[in-house]
Amino acid sequence: MPKEPKWLVFCCLATLLAVLLVGALRHGVPRNALQTLPLWVPIVLGLRGSEFAKWSALPCLIIWLAAMVIVWLLLFSWGYILSWHFSPTEIGMTIIVGAASAVGIGVALHWRTSVRPFSAGAVVLLLGALQFWALWVSLSPGLAHRYLRHS
Repeated sequence: MPKEPKWLVFCCLATLLAVLLVGALRHGVPRNALQTLPLWVPIVLGLRGSEFAKWSALPCLIIWLAAMVIVWLLLFSWGYILSWHFSPTEIGMTIIVGAASAVGIGVALHWRTSVRPFSAGAVVLLLGALQFWALWVSLSPGLAHRYLRHS
């Protein structure tokens, strides 16, 4: 098996565990479990050595890296979206998620696969939509209350 799937599994697991730890510290795991649900697709595909691990990991890791950039902008008061406060542990976890996402993106871009462009594009769009939906539902007050009671 090539080394790229193993690296993607590692990066996706690091992201998943760091986000779950933040959930445990902040408000409970159910919301963060929903947020990280799409990451299980590239983890399982990567463990199987599938070339689709690349195409399923890319959109998830790009979205997580973008989310961390937004958090860092908030931390450095370079942007104002929401007034959130972060503990030192949460800040550390943003660094882990950001670094794991960046490394995973780099690994995925370096990995040459034989997956056809249409199939790759379909997987990217599907997982990107799933990751975006998972974050949106978990952060939306009305929907989060409806689907994630006690989180």
